[in-house]
Amino acid sequence: MSVLTNDSREMILLGTGTSHGVPLIGCHCPVCRSPDPRNNRTRTGVAVSTGEGTFLIDTSPELRIQLLRERIDVVHAVIYTHSHADHLFGLDDLRLFGYRLKRAIPLYCEEIVENQIRAAYSYAFTPPSPDLHYGALPQLEFRRIGLEPFELLGVQVQPIRLIHGKLPVLGFRVGNVAFCTDVSFIPDESWPLLEGLDVLIIDALRDEPHATHFGIPQALEAIERVKPKRAYLTHISHYLEYTETNARLPAGVELAYDGLRISF
Repeated sequence: MSVLTNDSREMILLGTGTSHGVPLIGCHCPVCRSPDPRNNRTRTGVAVSTGEGTFLIDTSPELRIQLLRERIDVVHAVIYTHSHADHLFGLDDLRLFGYRLKRAIPLYCEEIVENQIRAAYSYAFTPPSPDLHYGALPQLEFRRIGLEPFELLGVQVQPIRLIHGKLPVLGFRVGNVAFCTDVSFIPDESWPLLEGLDVLIIDALRDEPHATHFGIPQALEAIERVKPKRAYLTHISHYLEYTETNARLPAGVELAYDGLRISF
């Protein structure tokens, strides 16, 4: 993987796997045992390099490994789709960046996500003990977002309301690239925000229907409706082998993989 330069504008898919990851613990199916690195999927997350810095979409449990793999040395901010464990529980790895930058790392999220982060990481939001050394606790600050666009590190970020089972979550559009993981329904008001895309990255857990995720058929219906120039399927389970699945997908659609880089 190439090192990011200051003038790069890229979206890097840090992880493309489902909540269990692939390989799945205790599974010996062909995908979990595959030598193809594109079948090795850490939990879902994204890094966006803007030229002014790098922000993340979600903090997966493998965040440290993902950042080392992609040679990302510093993270300046995070935006959250929602607070399920596979999208949140790498948050403590931000501790290093607050220490290096000598400031709090802003977390952009909805109120419900803030409340759940405060509960899960209560130690980060209580007054520190006098005997704790600097950097012992994450330095974090919340920035509340809704459905209005906002600027972050020189780019406009447009939140997109999605539904994940019964849970309202967010996707995000950055330039002409949209990231829509963990979605089982797209509300009517969100479709116009997906028009004119160069790239759509969208949830597709498996072939069969699922209560809280698109399967491949539902993802393809969404892709056909918005007609991006290219589409990648993410949040992928061990039921989908990379080469075999791509061979049966329509032109311009393929499985994403960890480390995929998309310029915008």
